[in-house]
Amino acid sequence: MTDNQNKNEDILQDQQVFNRGGKLTEEYNPGQKVLCCSRCKLNDFDWMKDYENQEVEGKVCLAEVRFKNDRKDFFLYPEDLDLEVGEMVAVEAAIGHDIGIVTLLGDMVERQMKRKRFRTPREEMKKIYRRAKTNDVEKWLSAIKLENSTLARTRTIADNLGLEMKLNDVEYQGDKTKAIFYYTADGRVDFRELIKKLAEEFHVRVEMRQIGVRQESAKLGGLGSCGRELCCASWISNFQSVTTGVARVQQLSPNPQKLAGMCGKLKCCLNYEYEAYVEALKEFPDTNIVLKFKAGDAVHQKNDVFKGIMWYSYKTDRGNIMALPIKQVNEIIALNKKGEKPEKMEDYAVTKETHTNTNEGYGEADLKKMSD
Repeated sequence: MTDNQNKNEDILQDQQVFNRGGKLTEEYNPGQKVLCCSRCKLNDFDWMKDYENQEVEGKVCLAEVRFKNDRKDFFLYPEDLDLEVGEMVAVEAAIGHDIGIVTLLGDMVERQMKRKRFRTPREEMKKIYRRAKTNDVEKWLSAIKLENSTLARTRTIADNLGLEMKLNDVEYQGDKTKAIFYYTADGRVDFRELIKKLAEEFHVRVEMRQIGVRQESAKLGGLGSCGRELCCASWISNFQSVTTGVARVQQLSPNPQKLAGMCGKLKCCLNYEYEAYVEALKEFPDTNIVLKFKAGDAVHQKNDVFKGIMWYSYKTDRGNIMALPIKQVNEIIALNKKGEKPEKMEDYAVTKETHTNTNEGYGEADLKKMSD
């Protein structure tokens, strides 16, 4: 193997270790490497770290442990283990053991368990066995190196079997005896034959785990159209439904190409300003009300929510739209209720523009395909 191949393999392995919340650093002794905790996707911020935990006799010791990408779990550990955040530990698995990195300790863990609705009884929770030993880490790293080649080979096998599924990621257990295969699919998939072939090919226990397209984006990461790291991969831990109504309330053009995220669904960030729009729109009159003028009837076209402006056009001239402040619209509606008609809309307009169609042929049906 050439030096460049060795270098590329080291870079790839460094990236795979980063996905688990660690990084490889050179030690002073030649040829040796050690692992340390690094900044990673979905890091936890412990705002209680400067508070001293009260010493309570017989208190249950809890820890949150992170594995690959966004997978985390909660564990018990004995008091004499005296763990610290960032340490690598060997934890109990269904069969064998796994290797993870401690992300939270102390009272903050119980708050995290409540937030994530973790309801497993304490007596049934899995345990942390020990700090990871050197041979544990070596076996863990050798398992990580297999993941990319395993994923590529598995995709080939699934394709040969004609399965309608997309394999996204592979995660080996720390003791190299089990692998979790993450996939997305539109419906149910009969992967019994696939499991047999994978077990024969890789000599590990196989677990197939189906995830949604939003979870796929969170797991794999990437950059959004805003140029920043995907929210789902950096800080969002609980997905909220995004519907077509959210885009409609914000007066957004129903163009799937602009409103879809990397996952192909409506962007999560559409929810960020939704409540502000809902609150602001409470001051706006009903958009179905037709404004009556002597020059003709005017119908609503669009709103500028934060400027407090409503755009109208005459029924006979839809191409030219005019901006009216909310106060002026309410005055016109009040006059119409009294049976009075103002002379013309131009007397109330603050600006005019030529209306252009920005929907580009898209409609509500296109957005519904992307909503949750």
